[in-house]
Amino acid sequence: MELPELSLQRLRAFLAVARVGGFSSAARELGQSQSSLSQAVSGLEEELGQALFVRDGRAIHLTEAGTILAEHAERALGEIARGTEALASLRDLTRGSLLVGTSDTLASHVLPPVFAAFRARYPGVELRLDNRTSPAVAERVALRRVDLGVISLPLPKGLRIGGRTAQALLSCEPLRVQRDVVICPPDHALAKRRTLSFAELVREPLVLLDGSTASRGLIDERFRALGVRPHVAMEMSSIEVIKRLVELGFGLSIIPELAVRRELAQGTLRALRMPSPWPKRQVGLVQPAHGSLSHAARAFIAVLRTELPRVLE
Repeated sequence: MELPELSLQRLRAFLAVARVGGFSSAARELGQSQSSLSQAVSGLEEELGQALFVRDGRAIHLTEAGTILAEHAERALGEIARGTEALASLRDLTRGSLLVGTSDTLASHVLPPVFAAFRARYPGVELRLDNRTSPAVAERVALRRVDLGVISLPLPKGLRIGGRTAQALLSCEPLRVQRDVVICPPDHALAKRRTLSFAELVREPLVLLDGSTASRGLIDERFRALGVRPHVAMEMSSIEVIKRLVELGFGLSIIPELAVRRELAQGTLRALRMPSPWPKRQVGLVQPAHGSLSHAARAFIAVLRTELPRVLE
């Protein structure tokens, strides 16, 4: 059986008449003429092929069909109203959710003030994190498994996602410079130096992030370009572990300066400038190249652009 495409306007007119028990009173309630209201109800009856009211002089009563329709129409219009309110709350950011992908380093040392500012401004929006390496975050953004990514740029050359280049699927926006430094214990022979050469660096044992990270990809790429092989003593997935191992004298490391500020202030580590030239990196925003963003995602980007310069001063 083919169902009629019922008009919301006609359903509202029908329910008003059913609720107040008369066409003139319903017309006044809806702010329209009685004739237009009568036409709406008649049109609904014609669509359904059944009478909805019994007209007994001035009094009107619902038919059996009218009683059934009133019950379901009230429920349907109530759901539509609640759905409209829910959509409005998403637009007004009084509710909703946002999933942001980011790396360990940025989640620990850069983004907490951004998250705090967003939470203070939009407490009704559920903010969740997806913690992965920068290339993995980029892939999940491209596949729309997370809403946005805050990662280290540039991404590895030749990164492909689902058979396509990352550049074709992602919009990447560099936001602030992220400087790399060489770290060593304060009692190391190089601790009083301000910088060192590549030749000196490759003679030292290095404790580096593993090959799944964008940071390690840039380090390897630079050493390959120089035609040298560094002495990689250990590989870790956590910068926090790497810092502890460097403090204990297991080797030097190359990490973002923003991740070692506390240790430098406490004097448990020393930082040396990277040999020149060294690839420039940035903290950046990645979002899908095509399609629209949610209101919550757009609001987060606005907070990120405002707060990030303060964090990385």
